[in-house]
Amino acid sequence: MTGPHLLYVAFGFPPSRAGGVYRALATVNAFVEAGWEVTVLTVPRDTFVTGIGADVGLEARIDPRVVVERVPFDAPQRVSDLADWSRFRARQPELWTVLDRVRDIRRFPEPAYGRWRPALEAAADRVHAAKPVDLVIGTANPHVDFVVGPHLATRHAVPYVMDYRDAWALDVFSGREIHADRSRAGRVERRMIDGAHEVWFVNEPIRAWHERRFPESAAKMHVVANGYDEYDAPLRVPVRPARGEGLRFGYVGTLTDQVPLAETIAGWRQARRRGAVRSEDRLVIHGYLGHFSDRSRAALALESVVPEDGIEFAGAVPKATIGEVYAGFDALVLILGTGEYVTSGKIFEYLATGIPVMSAHDPGNAASDVLAGSAAWVPARGLETDALADAFAAVARMASSQTPDGRAAAQHWAARFERRAQLAPRIAALRAHVEAP
Repeated sequence: MTGPHLLYVAFGFPPSRAGGVYRALATVNAFVEAGWEVTVLTVPRDTFVTGIGADVGLEARIDPRVVVERVPFDAPQRVSDLADWSRFRARQPELWTVLDRVRDIRRFPEPAYGRWRPALEAAADRVHAAKPVDLVIGTANPHVDFVVGPHLATRHAVPYVMDYRDAWALDVFSGREIHADRSRAGRVERRMIDGAHEVWFVNEPIRAWHERRFPESAAKMHVVANGYDEYDAPLRVPVRPARGEGLRFGYVGTLTDQVPLAETIAGWRQARRRGAVRSEDRLVIHGYLGHFSDRSRAALALESVVPEDGIEFAGAVPKATIGEVYAGFDALVLILGTGEYVTSGKIFEYLATGIPVMSAHDPGNAASDVLAGSAAWVPARGLETDALADAFAAVARMASSQTPDGRAAAQHWAARFERRAQLAPRIAALRAHVEAP
């Protein structure tokens, strides 16, 4: 006897390299392992391989029982070769851009992605006709991923879940409202939440904000936190034996415009001038420069680095072997954008290693709530140069003195953040719902 059929909608799915892809990948694999049949609707591979950016190694991590349907997605705004432009676009690019945006939001109120709606809904109809769907989960952003749930709910009474990785109406960095409740996007979002069976958020501050905005739907709102995933190389790494020859501080993550890298570099330089960080110590930075290979503030900050700083930019690292990278560090530097609603999936991975973690982010970030229970955490007072220099000094002392037993204790404490532990209660509750008489 087969299990219930989940239709999972995710624009960002392997081989995407965007941060949210790990949540999507882990979710579908967890449902399959729990006995569900899973079909995924996502975009063609070339959207990432030749466009946004790809980590092709992630495709091997998709459980072979997952059926992946790649739905065509037309993105002419990302076509940079003028030979592929229409005569109208080449002659009047500003007018073409306006009309292209209008075409998007006519279908769904989300620029650049609204055009995907008709193809998504048609694909969902085909999947449901071939094998009736018992549950839909859409994971955003983009928020057009949510349209399949209400579509199949209206036509076939299929329950659906909205999985917010961040928020649609809330800028998690500034805390400002992105669209008003009475705007078209606001009305669409309210209708979707009203009809949803469950609505998921990655942390409590974001869930609470939405509860205040949609109080009538509070009972269906749940926190399904991000967590860490184990791949080929284990995240539980031992204390590095060569740390006496010089400590290695590490950052692993995407370097966006929100990340205060310039401030962190200033704090590192100050700590070196004081002698709290020694000349033989190194700060190694791994990651992509921005989500779309653009020229970011982080790239400009890295251009200011000189050899005397002891800072290395080592580029991106494949997710499957990321444990090997962590094994080469004695301390980790968590650099996050400012915002009371900001966490990051990277937090859980950092904690899983048991390596001392220094926070280079605003103390008021939601990330602080996650880190607070760890004995291997060193918070910074703020993003001022002296505050970050003090934090570097403190984490250097902790990294120098951490024992194997201390590392093991930190790893044991962090085991609660394994991603399957976050998903298991919701998967069980949803199965009980779809199989109820």
